[in-house]
Amino acid sequence: MGCGRVLCVTSNFPRWQGDSTTPFVLNLVKDLSALGWEVDVLAPHAAGAAEIENLEGIRVCRFHYAWPERAETLCYQGGALVNLRKNPINRIKIPFLVFGQLFSMMYLLSGRKYDLIHSHWILPQGFNAALMRGLFSIPHILTVHGGDIFGLQGRLMLPFKKSALNGTDRITVNSSFTEKSVQRILQKDKHLVRIPMGVNTEPLEEKELSQAEGIRIRYKKNEGPLVIFAGRLVEEKGVRDLIHAIGILKPKLKDINLLVVGDGQDKGQFQDLSKSLGLEERVHFTGWVEQKDIKSYIKAGDVFVGPSKTAIDGWVEAQGLTFIEAMAIGVPVIATTNGGIPDAVRDGVTGLLVPENCPGSIAEAIMKLHDDPALQLSLSMKGIDVARSEYSRETCAARFAELFDEVRFHTRGGNT
Repeated sequence: MGCGRVLCVTSNFPRWQGDSTTPFVLNLVKDLSALGWEVDVLAPHAAGAAEIENLEGIRVCRFHYAWPERAETLCYQGGALVNLRKNPINRIKIPFLVFGQLFSMMYLLSGRKYDLIHSHWILPQGFNAALMRGLFSIPHILTVHGGDIFGLQGRLMLPFKKSALNGTDRITVNSSFTEKSVQRILQKDKHLVRIPMGVNTEPLEEKELSQAEGIRIRYKKNEGPLVIFAGRLVEEKGVRDLIHAIGILKPKLKDINLLVVGDGQDKGQFQDLSKSLGLEERVHFTGWVEQKDIKSYIKAGDVFVGPSKTAIDGWVEAQGLTFIEAMAIGVPVIATTNGGIPDAVRDGVTGLLVPENCPGSIAEAIMKLHDDPALQLSLSMKGIDVARSEYSRETCAARFAELFDEVRFHTRGGNT
């Protein structure tokens, strides 16, 4: 694997050390760096973030797209699609984001020599990178994460998506579901490569296990199961359905408790729902938790439940990293058949799958696990095996590095 230089362009990247923004792009960049690649990251600016910095050994450049900087609210805090849905006024910032990113890419490509561009998400990163591919004759690899192919539907967006997808040398997708969705709109026979985002599959350290035990002692009541949810508190993550499922189970499992880990735009609605169902003593909201502590919270539970569902704008769970993180530390998983989740959560093997929008099925699955310790153990052991063998950060980064080498050495002038 060669020591090349890569320009990584993304709209999702930690704004500072310890940020709540999911760090999967940062983790991939760090892993590629460990394999010998020099990666610079270009990401949108946000209030309080540095314009240029070295973050965990990675050079990061952040471009402005709104003034004053407190108006830079299109990205982060749940992602652009969520922010557009919650505050339509953000739409007026889209052209400024697109052109700000485009000019910043031109500046970086003009000033430094890169071997390839790696863009994350079709719009605007993939589209802008496709333009740079033609202008600078530089190879372009586009990674489609799912939300970018399922969201922003409509006739207006389709030509831009097609242009971005066709302006690549390789396209990577994170699941079989994402792959099929990309294939439906491709105009050319592009080489699609399925490479999931990796997770940390190392066993928990003693400190993390001790923290998990403290959390468990605090929230678990007698023999009742402690159910864990961790993620963004937005409607499409299915927290509403999970709370209703707890309400269904309360008469049967009086000591059942649900720990909702995370924060988001719809947190207040979910808290109000819990109160209206008389579940104040059974549903607990932690608020924002640092990324480094998330696995301890998951480990504290008897079961991890993530009832994701299709959003009104078409978003679906394309891969579901948190499910794999739970599997990797031996916590049984209950998930929906939404999107790409079944790639890793295999019904009856590495977890239990239920239909989306169905609190009754969630309740039945929780009861099934509670009544069958042997099933819990089986799902736990197989989940660990699949997570470590197929989804480790090391495995996934190595596959990206191999693809980078292939494109770097076999692509000339932007042609495959």
